[in-house]
Amino acid sequence: MSMSVTAFKSGAKGNPVQITEDEAAVYDRQIRLWGLEAQQRMRNATILIVRLRGTATEVIKNIVLAGIGKLVLVDSDEVTYEDLGAGFLFREEDVGKKKVEAAKARIESLNPLVTVQTMKHHTLLERESLDALVMSVDLVCVTDWHREGLVSELLDRSRPLQTWELTSTVFEIRINEVCRRFGRPFYAGGTFGLLGYIFCDLLKHDYIAPDRSAQGDAPRSVKASQIYSPLHMALRHQWSGLTKRQTKELNPAAVYAILALWEYQKIKDGKVPDSVDAAPELLSIANAMLTEAEVNPQVLSTMPSELIESVCTSAAHEFSPVCAVVGGLLAQDILKALAAREAPIANFFVFDGNSGSGTVVRMNM
Repeated sequence: MSMSVTAFKSGAKGNPVQITEDEAAVYDRQIRLWGLEAQQRMRNATILIVRLRGTATEVIKNIVLAGIGKLVLVDSDEVTYEDLGAGFLFREEDVGKKKVEAAKARIESLNPLVTVQTMKHHTLLERESLDALVMSVDLVCVTDWHREGLVSELLDRSRPLQTWELTSTVFEIRINEVCRRFGRPFYAGGTFGLLGYIFCDLLKHDYIAPDRSAQGDAPRSVKASQIYSPLHMALRHQWSGLTKRQTKELNPAAVYAILALWEYQKIKDGKVPDSVDAAPELLSIANAMLTEAEVNPQVLSTMPSELIESVCTSAAHEFSPVCAVVGGLLAQDILKALAAREAPIANFFVFDGNSGSGTVVRMNM
């Protein structure tokens, strides 16, 4: 199935839709919190989410309840028994059905004011169809895909896509590039067992931030702006300019556990470790990346073996609490970006479920 540009209708690219009295009543508490203008931006936003797993279900729940205008959901997979754990949009009777078909009615029931469009054909994520799809939305969020899908510069457009790419990376191989080409903010997030991450590339993002230096009757907020890096630049981040204390605060072990898993997936055609037998190879990958990034050896000279072993035995599984934390923060940041109030993540967040802590690393920003 191929899809032309004209087959997609733009969300907020036309005339903005005004919030009705009924909608204002539904969103009254939110409007009091962040203002009518911010709610109006959300109301006119069309959000594309690709791949429906545990992280995505949390994101969808929060942004739909918050009152976006339209959700476009793309996933070609079928529901499995493994999806019933963290995927609260699915029921046992849904096993074998297409995920988007099983979830659509339950998503709509969360907030009937939000339009939900589902797409189940992976060909929508190929070349010209992908361009048209990205142009038709206001923000793109891709969940639980690996690095080769995120880093567009690695794609050879002249060759046919491999089977493993069609199932796990057909979209993200070039999504960051496509989003930048059409000026669309881009988010990626996901979990590997007890670890989770969020990356965002918001291009040049303007927002209103609280003015903590304001005194008396002075303005309580100021306009601010942030320039973001694409993922392929963020991955070249060097840690040599940080002090020992700064490096330690950023928990580089958790960061490079995520980055090493991405490298492992590249080597293994998209697969993640599923037993402790993979620990030596993953440890070697992670240590090489630590050295290349010039992480302070006084803080972390080698990856903790217990962390690597934990990753190897849990990365292939989803845990509802981890999905809830990562998906909740991802949804919150998407809403921040839409509302243009307060600073979003800049630009790589990592959650370590082993310690229950999270950290934000400014990677090449």
